Amino acid sequence: MGEANINRSGEAAAFKPIGTVEPAVECERQPDGSIILRDPRPLVPAERTIVTYLRRWASEQPDRPILAERSARGGWHKISYSDMRHDADAAAQWLLDHGIAPGQSILILSPASLEHATLLFGALTVGITVVPVSPPYALQRTGWGKLRKVVDAVRPAAIFSQTAAPYADAIGAADLSHLPWIVAEDAPPAGLIPFSELRATVPGNAVEEAFERTGPDTVAKILFSSGSTGWPKGILNTQRMLCLNQAYWDTLWRPEDRCGPFETLNWMPWHHTMAGNGLFNRSLRQGGTYYIDEGRPLPGQFQSTIDSLREISPHSYSDVPAGFAMLATALEEDNGLRDRFFRNLVYLQYAGASLPMELWQRWQDLSVRATGRRTPFLTGYGCTETGPLITQLYWPVEGSGYIGLPVPGVEVKLIPVDDTRYELRARGGNVTPGYVGLEELYAQSLDEEGFYRTGDAVTLVDEAEPIKGLRFASRVSEDFKLLTGTFVAVGSLRAQAVGAMMPLITDMVITGQDKAFVGALAWPNIAACRKLIRADGALLTDSQVAAHPEVHSAIARELKKFNGTSTASSMQIRRMLLLEEPPSAEENEITDKGYVNQRRVTERRVALIEQLYSEPPPAHVIEGT
Repeated sequence: MGEANINRSGEAAAFKPIGTVEPAVECERQPDGSIILRDPRPLVPAERTIVTYLRRWASEQPDRPILAERSARGGWHKISYSDMRHDADAAAQWLLDHGIAPGQSILILSPASLEHATLLFGALTVGITVVPVSPPYALQRTGWGKLRKVVDAVRPAAIFSQTAAPYADAIGAADLSHLPWIVAEDAPPAGLIPFSELRATVPGNAVEEAFERTGPDTVAKILFSSGSTGWPKGILNTQRMLCLNQAYWDTLWRPEDRCGPFETLNWMPWHHTMAGNGLFNRSLRQGGTYYIDEGRPLPGQFQSTIDSLREISPHSYSDVPAGFAMLATALEEDNGLRDRFFRNLVYLQYAGASLPMELWQRWQDLSVRATGRRTPFLTGYGCTETGPLITQLYWPVEGSGYIGLPVPGVEVKLIPVDDTRYELRARGGNVTPGYVGLEELYAQSLDEEGFYRTGDAVTLVDEAEPIKGLRFASRVSEDFKLLTGTFVAVGSLRAQAVGAMMPLITDMVITGQDKAFVGALAWPNIAACRKLIRADGALLTDSQVAAHPEVHSAIARELKKFNGTSTASSMQIRRMLLLEEPPSAEENEITDKGYVNQRRVTERRVALIEQLYSEPPPAHVIEGT
């Protein structure tokens, strides 16, 4: 535990108080060894449609900003709840006037923006389905095949993009040129529809009549998840799914702590459930202000996030582990930025992968230095098929990897995988009613009792006391066995190893299926590694830094130290090879929200894996024994 975490009495500093209820769970153990977990409390009633929140705040807090994005001049361009309500109704009327009827869909190609949100609310108001897709599907030629799959599945009635030129070739290749194409830029090319035309439309009775016909079964969104195969799968997201997710969250917070003029800054894409359903709708439900972050947790792209946090003190902050690592470094180097960040912060939340324990500790040290108290990570677990929430950690705990308990209204079934791990399955009103055009695959995703098979493994924090909750263990599809038959839980090994080797390593994939030992392909932190080189480190190229003997020696020492913490072969990495090429989004090695696809990386880099296991290994392979 870091020194900043210890008070004068030698005890751990207290966590900040949070306005959540006490944890509760019912545990039902089955004869076959499976376990059913559920929260016995009644659920706060869910709204009929997510648009209800927009209309409520437009009435109660009309001038409060709902969204903000950077303007061309660098300041924040904000839109109020009342203006968003007006513009959404205007967009809804325009859609109806142009023959786009409830039940049809609109393809959204661009990242988050004020216009994106306006069109989304307008469509949802009248029961038109929005289909936000990953921008690389259209911006990169290698993604056009996926875009074609999406188009074939949903048959959109219109298209939206923020600008025109970057998307034109993909729209032509997907045979979409005949559709109405709405563009947010002021003067789009001839034949395209400026977004200003939608805003200028006067809403009439047809909007209200269509709004009254929408309900829990209305399909609000179709979200596409590529998974390890790389081919998109359209997942129906109904209004019931979206609204139940907010009711789950409300049930876990005391009424006086549910809403407020909270500020949120986030970069995660809206075509993913975590941000598009979870974070964005949570801010909407709270009557908060959502700042669209232009930054990304990547080298050269993170400064925008830092600049924004010099102006915004968020109520909560969500990111992937890589983002938390980069932000921790920035806060450690700038006390003013640190203190502003923690000024209004109530909790933190990570997504996409487990947060290394060492990084969790750094964040607690920062919190104590800024506030005198630690800040809880209230991390949940879910997936696109559940919109997204299944479990939630809503009380402070020591350490990382916890995912809490089932939220009220959701049942979790745990199926034994081995002596400690369970496959997690979920049942509730938030489970998707289907996949677009993939009825057989959807049927296979449910077990005989109607539980959705997540494919992920968890452990009970305490087998004798389920009230202590669950911990994420691994993605079952990523796990493998060594040649000896020893099982390797990739998720937990990867998180522990990355954490132990920070800041020299930023991420890694684990290898060893049907091999004699575990290996790893790792991405070095070039900036941290450069500091290790005593002579002329600043003059070397990134490739020279990654290959430098002093860097390899330092990483070998850390790897040996990590391996010394366990005697189990499944928790030791015998060899490691540093990667120069970053994970490729085009090749599906990394998702838009920063999660590295273990399976795809190992499939694509077979030649490098062969080097890890060659005898004797090449000189550039780092040995940890």
